[in-house]
Amino acid sequence: MIKQILDTNKIRLIVFPGGFNWPLWIAIEKNWFKEYGVDLEINLTPSSVHQISGLINNNFDLAITLIDNVIAYKNNQGEVPILGGDLIGLMACDTNSLPNLVTLPQIKSYTELKGTRLCVDALTTGYAFLLKAMLEHSGLKETDFEVVSAGGVQQRYQSLINGEYSGALFNAPFEGMLKEKGFNIIDNGSSVAINYQGQVLAGNATWVNSHSELTAKFILIFLKAVNWLYDLDNYNEAILIFDKNQKNSNAGYGPACYQSLLHKSKGFPSDGKIQLAGVSNVINLRNKYHKGLNPLPDKPQAYVDMTILEHVLKSSF
Repeated sequence: MIKQILDTNKIRLIVFPGGFNWPLWIAIEKNWFKEYGVDLEINLTPSSVHQISGLINNNFDLAITLIDNVIAYKNNQGEVPILGGDLIGLMACDTNSLPNLVTLPQIKSYTELKGTRLCVDALTTGYAFLLKAMLEHSGLKETDFEVVSAGGVQQRYQSLINGEYSGALFNAPFEGMLKEKGFNIIDNGSSVAINYQGQVLAGNATWVNSHSELTAKFILIFLKAVNWLYDLDNYNEAILIFDKNQKNSNAGYGPACYQSLLHKSKGFPSDGKIQLAGVSNVINLRNKYHKGLNPLPDKPQAYVDMTILEHVLKSSF
């Protein structure tokens, strides 16, 4: 089953900035990619549009992205009109913790968001529908607020700092950084979606199938790093590696991120398994808020292939 067609060991990976890249930082620091013969190139994306369109066009080989992006672009419901019919989710790369809604210092409740503009990465993918569900759940109507596309997490972070928008969704460490600056955390995505599959390792099935050995190595290394992080004997070293990779303003948030990302029940899945029930919830939320003509069938298995992951878990990990 595991095969390598092309004579290459290079993986062009594209990810968003953030603490959930911690396993990658560990693996790089430990030279595990080199040890397994993987030449990893990490690219940071400014937005999901750049990330997914680049993946579809084979500018990148693998991506760590929200499963909602896979679902959206596979069904031509993406932010831009590009079809990613070959996209597939391979492994869960995210915690079971959903993002927090962070608002400007002067806004301390949902009521105060009325008449304001909030920002997301993209309007038709990612956490955009989760944010709308949270706002609706609070009692606000769609006409009470405006949601605007502002790009990736760093762009949204800076936009909030500049006071351009009233609020946005953030994961660690960004929500902690904003809270320290006087911003408010008024809610968490779990208020509307308890089981919601977040980020996954994704790729084009054609590339993955022709590079299954290389993909298996990546999955093995990533899971090795996740389990290394869960070992409390490695805690101090893990924090040092976190600070080294966050640099400047983001350094010092390692302990808080560890509590969130390595939480016993809500942290990174140590086996990397994608929760199909969580994918179903993503599909259902998309059907509720996307303005498409036809609802998507509730078939989470159409967006997930854990064959290589299962092989790794059985034979190598």
